[in-house]
Amino acid sequence: MVQSKDLETVSESITPFKQKLGAPLIKHPIRVLQINLGRRCNLTCTHCHVEAGPTRIEELSPEVCSQLIELIQKFPQIETVDLTGGAPEMNYGFKPIVESARASGKAVIVRSNLTIFFEPGYEDLPEYFATQQLRVVASLPCYLEENVDTMRGKGVYDDSIRAIQRLNQLGYGANPELQLDLVYNPAVPTTDSFSLTPNQQTLENSYKTYLSEHFGIAFNNLFTITNLPIGRTKFHLNHRHLHQPYLKFLESNYNANTVEHLMCRDQLSVDYLGNVYDCDFNQMENLSAKTPEGDNLTVSKLLEAGTLNQIEEIVTAPFCYGCTAGSGSSCGGSLL
Repeated sequence: MVQSKDLETVSESITPFKQKLGAPLIKHPIRVLQINLGRRCNLTCTHCHVEAGPTRIEELSPEVCSQLIELIQKFPQIETVDLTGGAPEMNYGFKPIVESARASGKAVIVRSNLTIFFEPGYEDLPEYFATQQLRVVASLPCYLEENVDTMRGKGVYDDSIRAIQRLNQLGYGANPELQLDLVYNPAVPTTDSFSLTPNQQTLENSYKTYLSEHFGIAFNNLFTITNLPIGRTKFHLNHRHLHQPYLKFLESNYNANTVEHLMCRDQLSVDYLGNVYDCDFNQMENLSAKTPEGDNLTVSKLLEAGTLNQIEEIVTAPFCYGCTAGSGSSCGGSLL
């Protein structure tokens, strides 16, 4: 294990991501609008890069909610509205944005922790998801109970299984219009024996076999997502003096073939204050997207400009190696 006295040396050996690319990372036309509705959540997961939890109170304001609805309605080029949090369902604006996006013909993704279905006041969510034909992307970081409860809290696995079974009863995983995808996250490293996420298709097959045999569960896709050194993951890595060694590991597995498929290329990420970023990870690190004039971009500036294509060059950082390591990683899983 690399000790703290060695971190400066390791840090100096990490190649700046932009230098590794050899050219600026250029934005494509925007197709996806990802909105972080706030930090409120009923869980406190060890790997959460948002650092969400029950004590967080930050959430969307009515003003920003109205601006986002205007943005969704104004720009046909937005194909998908991707709602995240915290638990997006717990934060202000969730249903108004869902219904505005669906009325505008957009696909809507809700990134659900599933256990929210059993919190008072949210019991109607499975039926609401089905009525609105929302694509559910649900965190289930392993198909084994012990691993899930270690990462997300005692009892989370059982609640997640019950929630998926309820979604299956409503047609999710079988009806083509009701898509259910699960997300695998590896455990946060505790030693310097780092590894990349497993092969996505192979792991999906294992998930499907186990969950079907033990619980009669069906789902569409499994997404394998690398833990980026941000938020609570970064905290735990720093605590063990592993942050820089982990970055170096990710850099050593850089795969240039992933770059064309990076989610930041055609996505805008918006926080609960209305600030715009290239991706959710940049949002958590406060790396604002820039206009060609170098100004921080906001939803109000997009509306004023009358175009979503205000960003020329994507803001990058060392943690970008997490998205380009091995087969790559995105909110939609493996890139290759």
